[in-house]
Amino acid sequence: MLRHLHVALVFNLKKEADEDPLDGEPDSSRGSDPLVAAPAPTKLLETRNDTYAEWDTRETIEAVKAALEEYHRVTLIEANEEAFELLRATRPDIAFNMAEGLRGASREAQVPSILEMLGIPYTGSDPVTLGICLDKARAKEILSHYGVPTAPFAVMRAREEIASLGFPLPAIVKPLHEGSSKGIYNSSVVQTQEELVAQVDQVLTSYDQPALIEKFLTGREFTVALLGNPPNVRVLPIIETKFDALPPGVHPIYSYEAKWIWDQAENPIDVHECPAHIDAQLRAGIEEVTRKAYTVLGCRDWCRIDVRLDEAGTPHILELNPLPGILPNPTDHSCFPLAARTGGLSYNALLNEVVRIASERYGLG
Repeated sequence: MLRHLHVALVFNLKKEADEDPLDGEPDSSRGSDPLVAAPAPTKLLETRNDTYAEWDTRETIEAVKAALEEYHRVTLIEANEEAFELLRATRPDIAFNMAEGLRGASREAQVPSILEMLGIPYTGSDPVTLGICLDKARAKEILSHYGVPTAPFAVMRAREEIASLGFPLPAIVKPLHEGSSKGIYNSSVVQTQEELVAQVDQVLTSYDQPALIEKFLTGREFTVALLGNPPNVRVLPIIETKFDALPPGVHPIYSYEAKWIWDQAENPIDVHECPAHIDAQLRAGIEEVTRKAYTVLGCRDWCRIDVRLDEAGTPHILELNPLPGILPNPTDHSCFPLAARTGGLSYNALLNEVVRIASERYGLG
């Protein structure tokens, strides 16, 4: 039986790219809740077209709040520079953490670190796991140590290193510390040394962070939603990304264009197949590799893991997303809710199950 709790829903509200999220202006999504403050009046984020891709819309925040209110009392708290004082004043029983953080390579660890300092229980993974998973190279190093397959890779940290770059091709180039397909474009798949150098330079200059270069795996791609804590980790129905739904001639990757530009409500791209049509052996292999990755990287409560097959059909971990996207509208093709629905969990039931799992982990009854 799910205990009725006071839940702080901690979030970052998505802004348009030309809008400063720290401009000090009140936001109508806060309603009359006095504990949800306006952001501090300082401008600290540089903006690109994809700057706020990871943050959540008002629609998503309101949907999550409504879902949790089926069982709990919910207070909204925006994860800005006043969040610490608001959480200290609120003292909720538990926080539902969906905050991506404000800035920096460890931004996803900011809210969990505050919650741990204050002794407030929260859903999801701890600061160490969140920080490691956002650093794709560190995550891949740990996976490799434990024998979890992941594509060969290199990291470029400065433009001066590009001259000696000799990575085997084809390859894919990504920003080291991003999610939501930020910085992964159709041009990120490179076939020549000239394309490789240009794409690495683009990441270094546009994102002001190292570039991750990976061997381009040529097989099918899947995303896997997991719920629970070891040894009781549930794998929801596997989703396959169907690249034949993308525009002709593009590379078979789930790029920023595919996720945020080509796939529009008025002209949707049905790129996800759930459950994936795979045989029992491949399903077992994907479940095994994702469960192992979930465990060795210390994930808690839930995580979405992206998997791609190599030319021999062996599943490799692409990355782990311990703060999975949870868009409420089925037409938005949000993967974790899609897997949950296919597995018999409604959107509201999924979110309350996450609270239940986290509450059980903390012994909240």
